[in-house]
Amino acid sequence: MTTENPLQIKNLISRAHQQGVRHDEQLPFLLKPNKPNGYGVLLVHGFTASPREMEPLAQILSAQGFTTMGVRLPGHGTSPEDLAIRHQEEWQQAVEEGYLLLQQHTKRIFGVGLSTGALLLVALAARQPLTGLILLSPFLRVKHRLAPAAGLLRFAKKYQSRPIAPELATTYYDRRPLHGVHQLNRLCRQVRRLASQVTAPALLVNGTGDQTVRIDSSLELFHLLPSRHKVFHLYGPEVGHALTAADNPRRPELYTLIQQFLRAWAPPQQGSNAPLET
Repeated sequence: MTTENPLQIKNLISRAHQQGVRHDEQLPFLLKPNKPNGYGVLLVHGFTASPREMEPLAQILSAQGFTTMGVRLPGHGTSPEDLAIRHQEEWQQAVEEGYLLLQQHTKRIFGVGLSTGALLLVALAARQPLTGLILLSPFLRVKHRLAPAAGLLRFAKKYQSRPIAPELATTYYDRRPLHGVHQLNRLCRQVRRLASQVTAPALLVNGTGDQTVRIDSSLELFHLLPSRHKVFHLYGPEVGHALTAADNPRRPELYTLIQQFLRAWAPPQQGSNAPLET
């Protein structure tokens, strides 16, 4: 923990610059609506991504009156080399900092996380009260057959390369450090232990076209959560892992589903009739 006050967005942005973030869309953000509805939404991006992954959704929710906070996980928005020296405890700390910052604006906070961001929110919900959880492409195991051995393989091979479209180069890394995959494995084991402590209403969403994580492990997480109010929503093979990405053909439906869940647990103030947006 640094000596600066971590509960100011300007300080989180300054820290991000110090750690090597160069593009504005990779910075953490706080959106305060003109007419707050009394609720906040903490948004957490996925592994090797950046806050840009969650910003379009944040804009929609802000227009609905939600105060939205987009977290930047350490090692993201900088370089694969930076991510290769980070640990999942640092990611958890960043998520808790975002929660505490958002708590200055409202005590009623929802969490929306994609992939690794979803797992980090489950871990947060075991420590802090959340009004509800929206877990997009959550998992407890990844698909790659060698992923469980990442803890050993990282000493022989540092990175796994993958193609990234030029327009996505500032949002995602084209190399995944195996050290980071090892941290994901550690996080999964911790979430498996903590899930039984999480009682907040939960919406879990996956697509059967996901080539990154095992859908059966998402369902396993669903069953581990003891909440009396939980829903598992599964899209078909046309939907892959990055549910918030523009190339998801069901993204408008997803955004409507998210807003419906939020409205179910955050009823609008009297006289508010803001329409759903897609």
